[in-house]
Amino acid sequence: MVNLNGSDKTKTMSQKFQEIINSERPVLIDFFATWCQPCKVQSSVLNTVKENIGEGARIIKVDVDQYPALAAQYGVRGVPTLAVFKNGELLWKESGVHDVNTLTELLKQYS
Repeated sequence: MVNLNGSDKTKTMSQKFQEIINSERPVLIDFFATWCQPCKVQSSVLNTVKENIGEGARIIKVDVDQYPALAAQYGVRGVPTLAVFKNGELLWKESGVHDVNTLTELLKQYS
């Protein structure tokens, strides 16, 4: 899993995010907050999902406290919120904790 952070100063966060979601491979974005208990549960679920799907999809974590504009741009009103993008298109978005099987099947469906 990848945590988006400000390590690449040559690109804005928005540009980096656009590059990621424009991928032909599905990208699951986990909008989370460090203080959020359900987000911690979701994170462990996503580790298993990543093992299940391997290179079939990417999983990216976005801290809504570090990137509030990005969260607002995609209508994130609560955490955790998960979103699936492919070729820049938002295919699915839901708030709340989701289980391994649901997310694994979802990503396989879009692969």
